[in-house]
Amino acid sequence: MMRLPWAWGGSYFGPLEGGGGKLDEKELFNKAIEPIVKKYFELRYQLLPYNYTISWEAHNTGMPLQRAMWMHYPKDPISKRIGNQYLWGKNLLIAPVYEKGATQREVYLPEGVWYDWWTNESHRGGKTITKIVDLSILPMFVPAGAIIPIDPVRQYAAQPISEPTTLRVYAGADGNFTLYDDDGISQDYLTGKGCCIIDMKWDQKSKQLSLTPAKGNTMQATRTFIVELLPDNVKKEINFSNTPVSVSF
Repeated sequence: MMRLPWAWGGSYFGPLEGGGGKLDEKELFNKAIEPIVKKYFELRYQLLPYNYTISWEAHNTGMPLQRAMWMHYPKDPISKRIGNQYLWGKNLLIAPVYEKGATQREVYLPEGVWYDWWTNESHRGGKTITKIVDLSILPMFVPAGAIIPIDPVRQYAAQPISEPTTLRVYAGADGNFTLYDDDGISQDYLTGKGCCIIDMKWDQKSKQLSLTPAKGNTMQATRTFIVELLPDNVKKEINFSNTPVSVSF
């Protein structure tokens, strides 16, 4: 059991989750754990544009944020029955480590090329691989062709940022992504106003990323993106001003 969070930082840590039980309060300041927690807090903020987009998708279609493997790989017999890993949106495969003291985790990758989120190492799918883990590593994999927007680290969700969003493009296959944004404050999106929707398409043959204002884009926006082609780690800047634009590698 852990303490409920609203009293953290004060002299009183709040009631225990679910009531009862006892927690060693020294563990709340475990120097081995705090950097790991910080790492994943920061990842949560970096993934805000991705999470915001799949939340918009859920609002429009009912497609959940957390998805069983078979939802995107319905013809894969292993994906149909596997229950200890999942997709976050369509482009992040998450394999939680749930065994205490584990030093490795078996992960099933469907057909295609997959990249390790942490190392950018590529793996051929259609098989189970073994990922070496420790307490700090949550196995995460990305399919070739994926386009994932990454923001700079914030200290809170509404904090203004001046640095551009990075678009991570994982080479090896054609891919697409629709990025959704709005003013983050009002309810105008409910009436189709104040939305910035950008269709992104990666063409593997020409190694070109194209950005096009999507149907329903009602918010004028001029944005700078850093496009990072992986696993080559090549970066280029692209400016979007509500007209089609592309960048080649």
